[in-house]
Amino acid sequence: MKVVFTMTTDIKRMTDRIPLEVLNNDNFGLIDEIVATDFVEHDPQPGVPPTREGLKQTLQALKTAFPDLRYTIEDSLESGDKIVHRLTGTGTMKAAYMGMPATGKRATWTEIHIGRVANGRLAEHWGLVDQLGLLVQLGIVAAPGRVPVTA
Repeated sequence: MKVVFTMTTDIKRMTDRIPLEVLNNDNFGLIDEIVATDFVEHDPQPGVPPTREGLKQTLQALKTAFPDLRYTIEDSLESGDKIVHRLTGTGTMKAAYMGMPATGKRATWTEIHIGRVANGRLAEHWGLVDQLGLLVQLGIVAAPGRVPVTA
């Protein structure tokens, strides 16, 4: 008999709300509840301030470009005041995003996010998105050539 132990902490419950409720369910009002007023985004989009307001702009622009956007949390790891999420995103690009015209194509990509929580709110964020995989699927860039492997 296999026994599985799962523990959901307050940090995990709170940070899960960003992809699952804010983005999947278009509940952008939750950002002010979840994210600290002095929030710092360590990987802001070009031209977007690294603040809570900048995060709102980025997430709303993403949802506008991919109106059917759905995130799935694949893994969560928590240590102290930090949490790491590995996510899968899926959506169809129906509007321009970051200067790229809409392609009408559907894509699936992976993301890794690290958050630091302080006083019950998200205080800092670092993120990494498989942008090349996303852009290839959308037809914005050509797939890189294969490199022959020599023995």
